[in-house]
Amino acid sequence: MIFDEEFLKSLGIVDWGYTEESEAKSFDRFSSWVNQGQAGPLHYLTDHRKSLREDLHKVYPAFQSALVFLFSYRPTKKWMLENDNHRIASYALGFEGADYHHVLKEKLNLLFKKLQEVHPGLESFQSLDAQPILERDLAYRAGLGWFGKNSMLISRKEGSYFIIGSLLLNQKLSLKEKVADVDHCGTCTACADACPTDAIDLESRTLTASQCISTFTIEIMKEADPPKGFEKSRGEIFGCDICQDVCPWNSKPLAKETANLNLPQGSVGIKILTAPLAELRQMFEESTGRGIQRLLAGTALARPGKKGWKKNLPKI
Repeated sequence: MIFDEEFLKSLGIVDWGYTEESEAKSFDRFSSWVNQGQAGPLHYLTDHRKSLREDLHKVYPAFQSALVFLFSYRPTKKWMLENDNHRIASYALGFEGADYHHVLKEKLNLLFKKLQEVHPGLESFQSLDAQPILERDLAYRAGLGWFGKNSMLISRKEGSYFIIGSLLLNQKLSLKEKVADVDHCGTCTACADACPTDAIDLESRTLTASQCISTFTIEIMKEADPPKGFEKSRGEIFGCDICQDVCPWNSKPLAKETANLNLPQGSVGIKILTAPLAELRQMFEESTGRGIQRLLAGTALARPGKKGWKKNLPKI
């Protein structure tokens, strides 16, 4: 065993895999999706970084193998489902309220240090969703799941409430590669049926980004009209979990979970989640942009900025 199970559990890792394949199997589909204009305002997917996603060597020339980890935020999701609040994407509060990029970077560092103890001379490149890499494809190649109809990576054992983090390595390891999983969605269309803005294309298993609630509430940082159907949502003010919440593959792992909103006392995440909407809107209207950035610094909630948050909150 390359990693002790208790060590992995302490880092919130629910599964991991290994692959030596550098080429993304879904790149042609991704490229077609971009060329059709489906990425909408997500320009970081359509600019010069688009072609880098084809092969890991383009991002990390020394690539020989990758270890891919699933970091779960299920306890936070379970808590949110059991408590009646306006809706925030669970990942945003799932890592003690901190921006998961910072938290998982430290956890990947710990994993790499463990590896170096066994493999002297090993070097690595960390991959989260800030790098031009198709992370779900990489996890698929590592045998950790399949592409659901909502475009998410789904694991039979773990569902989809996780963040993918990887270590690209300059050496091959003596590890067995898992067989890539096959589709287990069958005839189910629960995700598309539940999406109030009709953002999911079942045939291509992609999203029309401009119709997605997550795109509207997180990525658009100015006043803008919501996508058609947004008024039928459940009160989403940052991100959206609807297509995951209705997925049958999340039912069993979620049922076994213990609800836990692991946030520091007085966390801004608790205020955003539980304060009345009128109070939140007043706070964002009266604070300066810089003040909002200071308030939300170090959290995923900082991304929309003042204008983006005012757009997300209904006028009371």
